[in-house]
Amino acid sequence: MTLLTIENLRVSFRTEDGVVQAVDDVSLTLDPGEVLAIVGESGSGKSVTGLTVMGLSRSPNARIEGSIKLRDQELLTASDDQLRKIRGNDIAMIFQDPMTALNPVHRVGDQIIEQIRAHNPDMSKAAARDRTVDLMERAGIPRAAERIRSYPHEFSGGMRQRVMIAMAMSCSPAILIADEPTTALDVTIQAQILREIKKLGEENQTAVIMVTHDLGVVADIADRALVMYGGRVVEEGSLDEIFYDPQHPYTWGLLGSITRLDRERPHRLPAIPGLPPSLLNAPKGCHFRPRCPFEFDKCTEVPALEQRGGEPGHRDRCWLTPEEKKEKRVVDGQIGLRTEGTVIA
Repeated sequence: MTLLTIENLRVSFRTEDGVVQAVDDVSLTLDPGEVLAIVGESGSGKSVTGLTVMGLSRSPNARIEGSIKLRDQELLTASDDQLRKIRGNDIAMIFQDPMTALNPVHRVGDQIIEQIRAHNPDMSKAAARDRTVDLMERAGIPRAAERIRSYPHEFSGGMRQRVMIAMAMSCSPAILIADEPTTALDVTIQAQILREIKKLGEENQTAVIMVTHDLGVVADIADRALVMYGGRVVEEGSLDEIFYDPQHPYTWGLLGSITRLDRERPHRLPAIPGLPPSLLNAPKGCHFRPRCPFEFDKCTEVPALEQRGGEPGHRDRCWLTPEEKKEKRVVDGQIGLRTEGTVIA
């Protein structure tokens, strides 16, 4: 049974400068135990999608359309009381910045205990404390029985992120949304955090939505990936399809900008030219059109997200034919985006 179904999700915000269309027609499904990565540049709509699933993008200036179903329950029409019961219990989130996500004036153990008892009112405080210590140990925090009384500022960035993981897993949620959980951490701690998320997910059959801009993280942890650009999903497929048979020029650019360890270090690192579009005034048709070297007249029309080549389930938003894509995506013998602009490595 499908755990989460999002259909035609659109999220916009009214601002003094106009309406920002942050998420534009996003659809996805998530099965139990699956790890789904949502990849894209800053401003592509990844985090807003995750926050909307949690019901945290609701505000007087927000307009939300479409459908988000947890099993058979519609979340967009759920009341605030219903969402409070779901958050932390059925769907949990690891926020991007653990320092601002944790309350600085409460001990970390008390914050986890509070969440456990909020969803399990019959559990004693002693039992909740024991579970908190166990969760912190499983998340890789040494001397958890002592550190449970520490405040957030007494932890390093990596340890605070481990506290967030322990808190997110405290009620064994069906879905874990991890919003850039390794941002600003060194690579050693990144690897440890990813291992903990994957291990805890496997133990509880928790489905994971990994929000990231790092394709290295995607390769390490995900089963399937969605590539977002300008508020839209521009490509969707399995890990092998995204890495070895990408269909959208934006995906080519992301892959081509990664330094390869199996090749000589280039003098210049390829970069996607231009800047992400303003969502106040998005380009007509394909949002990637102003930065794409292969644009043509038809690109002023919005392409549907559909299978245009390859295996079923591999969908993209690009008007180029599958044959043209295979030819144009090869740059210097590897997948990349042909461009005149480069960045010095």
